[in-house]
Amino acid sequence: MSNLRDDWVSTRQQKRGGGLHATRFFVVPLLAASLCLGVILPAAGAEPAEVVVEKMQFVPQVLRIKPGTTVTWVNREKRSNHSVLFEQENLESDRFFPGETYQRAFDKPGTYPYRCGPHPEMLGVIEVVE
Repeated sequence: MSNLRDDWVSTRQQKRGGGLHATRFFVVPLLAASLCLGVILPAAGAEPAEVVVEKMQFVPQVLRIKPGTTVTWVNREKRSNHSVLFEQENLESDRFFPGETYQRAFDKPGTYPYRCGPHPEMLGVIEVVE
């Protein structure tokens, strides 16, 4: 009699797609994917950082980050366009308009002063420290 009940439970689980067999097909790939993501995702020190452009200034004006961090500048002005100009490196972003962004990754430790291309009074500094 117990064999009949076991057969019924097993058949029912197969019809519903459940049971140990189905679980193995879903859990094992998910576990493997999560382990792989640990290798693919950036290290904890390389988390994204943000500088907001509003009221004709960079906020924060000085941003301290770890090597490997990507900084995103977000233009929250209502009308003005801006750029990010690193004069020491002769590197300037394209102009970005309200609602748009500019991104740059910083891999090497150092101090990176910048200003807005069209508005030289707008100043900021990225400090990359270990």
